[in-house]
Amino acid sequence: MNDNTLDSFTERTLFGHPIGLFFLFLTEMWERFSYYGMRAILVLYIVEATSSDNPGLGWTNESAIALYGWYTMFVYVASIPGGIIADKLIGQRKSVFIGGILLVAGHSVLAIEVLWAFYTGLFLIILGVGMLKPNISTMVGGLYPKHEQNKRDMGFYIFYIGINLGAAAAAIIVGYVGQKIGWHYGFGLAGIGMALGQLTYWYGQKYLTHVGNLVVEDVSTDENQLVGDQNPGNKESNLLLSIFQSTNSIIGFSITFILGAMIWALWGSWDYGLLVMGLAFAVGVAIVVYNDGNKVEKDRILVTYLSFLIIIVFWGSFEQAGGLLNIYAQQKTDLNLGGFEIPASWFQSVNAIFILIFATLVGSFWVWWRNRGSESSSIFKMAIGVIIMGWGFFFMSIASSEVTYDTAGAVIGKSGMQWLVLAYLFHTIGELCASPVALSFITKLAPERWMAFMMGSYFAATGLGNKVAGLIGESAGDLGEFAIFTGIAVFCTIFGILVILITKPLKRLSHGAEDSEISK
Repeated sequence: MNDNTLDSFTERTLFGHPIGLFFLFLTEMWERFSYYGMRAILVLYIVEATSSDNPGLGWTNESAIALYGWYTMFVYVASIPGGIIADKLIGQRKSVFIGGILLVAGHSVLAIEVLWAFYTGLFLIILGVGMLKPNISTMVGGLYPKHEQNKRDMGFYIFYIGINLGAAAAAIIVGYVGQKIGWHYGFGLAGIGMALGQLTYWYGQKYLTHVGNLVVEDVSTDENQLVGDQNPGNKESNLLLSIFQSTNSIIGFSITFILGAMIWALWGSWDYGLLVMGLAFAVGVAIVVYNDGNKVEKDRILVTYLSFLIIIVFWGSFEQAGGLLNIYAQQKTDLNLGGFEIPASWFQSVNAIFILIFATLVGSFWVWWRNRGSESSSIFKMAIGVIIMGWGFFFMSIASSEVTYDTAGAVIGKSGMQWLVLAYLFHTIGELCASPVALSFITKLAPERWMAFMMGSYFAATGLGNKVAGLIGESAGDLGEFAIFTGIAVFCTIFGILVILITKPLKRLSHGAEDSEISK
């Protein structure tokens, strides 16, 4: 009777999709409400003068963007250990629950008006996102059979709408509270949102009992003996030690580690040197995972790793939104609309609102495009997304050319807000082409035993993109915004075209992973 009861819950559908999808949808909606609400005001709080009516930390633009870059990088890089913990210790479902608890704690601590609470809150949020983000996305993919590729893609689009419902509401509500009432009230409101998400996830457990559980493989079966020339059971207990058990992983680790040491020694940059040396372990583990596959799995893992480069380029450009573009909106954009001063943080909701408007249209376009027999692989969509997103920065080039300064360098003439809106429109269309497709792509190509790790690696690539965004944003003070915006647009266009040119060989390496949808 108990099993039948479980089946009655887990087999229920809503609008043709598993009902568990909508509990994950609501959980992620509130989690993104908390994250993007905090993100909308984070940099603005850091650069706000300590003497103002709503005092901030009084940092320079460059220092604020640098901290933002490090923070957002670690938020996503933490997805690697979060994925490994889920894959090898407790499963994805429990990892999401623990991540939610850490996030509630982190956002709540940020509401305390002392500096130690600021850093402690950011640290707890990093841990929480690392546990929750890769694993909840993997659970979405686990709700669908492997052969239902189109339905899975649409499921991720629905999931993506949940993300952006939370993001759109957060930037408006938390942004207004933070800027107009008090920064720490805004941080506290983000914590309340995460608490609601945690309660939603707890209530929906009965619909999710069949996904996100710890996978224990029987290595004695013939099937599992085919996973590669190394026995998974011998290395899963300590992935880091496994780096030093094969020649190619040792070489990959050593080259990356030496590069980090050179950055430290020759350029005197200990922070970036340590970052690259830390990435040496990620490179080593990635090769260990590659070695674990059979021929088909190795090819698919290789394509997945190459797609991470696209992700780094995409988010390295796109994530100017929370840093450089956020400060640009506050300091160099005319925010007056009919006598009302629009809070700069509200522009952080424009992308999310556009996603809610265009998500279904973009998803439907790609279905139509595929039915015409045109190229519609995930790699192709991601490349198109990079190009379109990059074109959005041409509007920011126009905006930066409108700003005028006095002889002392102070802003005396600001640019129109329409350029920001148009930039975010193109960023949104590009994101809808690339991001949800990339999430689904990984669940198609990654071996089941490494699913959460690969999803964690995707978010780690996103994190590295965020750090690249911070580095680019920091250089705006020296190079100027026009050069930065135009350079991003041109680079993304060239990069996207190059990826399109190698789409066919990458499709061959995927061994039909995207061609298994049953014709209907």
